Amino acid sequence: MKAFLKKEWMEWSRTGRMLILLLVFALFGIMNPAIAKLTPWMMENMAGSLSDAGLVATAVQVDAMTSWVQFYKNIPVGLIIFILVTSGNFTSEYEKGTLIPVVTRGLARRKILAAKAVFLIAAWTVLYALCFGITYGYNAYFWDNGIAGNLFFAAAGTWLFGVWAAALQVFFSSVSKSSSQVLLGTGGVALGTYLLGIIPKLADLLPVKLMNGTALLQKAADPGDYYGCIAVAGAMVLLCMAAAVACFDRKQL
Repeated sequence: MKAFLKKEWMEWSRTGRMLILLLVFALFGIMNPAIAKLTPWMMENMAGSLSDAGLVATAVQVDAMTSWVQFYKNIPVGLIIFILVTSGNFTSEYEKGTLIPVVTRGLARRKILAAKAVFLIAAWTVLYALCFGITYGYNAYFWDNGIAGNLFFAAAGTWLFGVWAAALQVFFSSVSKSSSQVLLGTGGVALGTYLLGIIPKLADLLPVKLMNGTALLQKAADPGDYYGCIAVAGAMVLLCMAAAVACFDRKQL
């Protein structure tokens, strides 16, 4: 398994996958405070054209909360890019037949699955921490992060949603033959969860609620309101991993 983890790192490095994702998440981390900082300047420059149209542009006050709101708008896009870039993590191995030699030489399938799953979740964790850390640092420099309530709890919830999405990806990778099928499966479940959130009785139990970190920052919600969806997301992660192991053991490589 250690050797396979090393193989994953070499593959991600040589294909440029890791570099691309690092640049994307670093860019998002910089964009959050940058957009907040530039908002008053943009509104000032647009004031003339708005007045010609009969609209009045008022002065805009920005602070760390403005940047954090932008963070929770951008991070779903970052997660989508992460899923798109990594959707072929398993299926490319099936197409090339590179798993057959290591399995025939005695490497347990479960160790292959575990190595890929661990690396995928670790990559998401590092990328998310990079984006969050850059935003946090700039916000602390320009403003004060103390204005945001439950900051780290909200961040942990969004991270858990990414782990949940990665677990779905691992499961669908164990039963699918192409990256498009993995994307359809992962995206379909995520979309279905989002649509189910319309039902008030289910909204508090669905993992998609974890992405609503802004409510926690603005103290419109309490951490206790998220315990249900945290428990469901954690249970689904374990269920997806168990199902992935069972399916991957029987999959024809």
